[in-house]
Amino acid sequence: MKNCKFCLENNVIKGEILAENDYCYFVESIDPILNCAGMIITKRHVETPFDLNDEEWSAIKKMLLKVKNILDKHSPDGFNIGWNVGEIAGQNVDHAHLHVIARFSDEPLSGKGIRYAFKQESNRRP
Repeated sequence: MKNCKFCLENNVIKGEILAENDYCYFVESIDPILNCAGMIITKRHVETPFDLNDEEWSAIKKMLLKVKNILDKHSPDGFNIGWNVGEIAGQNVDHAHLHVIARFSDEPLSGKGIRYAFKQESNRRP
């Protein structure tokens, strides 16, 4: 799709592509805080994981295992893996992408999972 930051044909992806297959690719994070992380991004422009076909799901699973091997070289103590779907859920680019974040025991938020941000009293709906 024209102007999409994640469509490879637009040549605007930031970060190094560390692995790819016919259906998706893994790009490392350029965020200085998340320096052992990245995203698995579909090559076909689809907005959400709900739009993926069976071949893409299979390719993403295989890529996730490859990504784990890449990030394991940094000896992480755990991982957070997740999709943001829709603007309200934090999806900033309307192109399906799976976040893969290595976690380490010496982080200030060690032991805090993805639910941590949502379980705060300040996030309670009225």
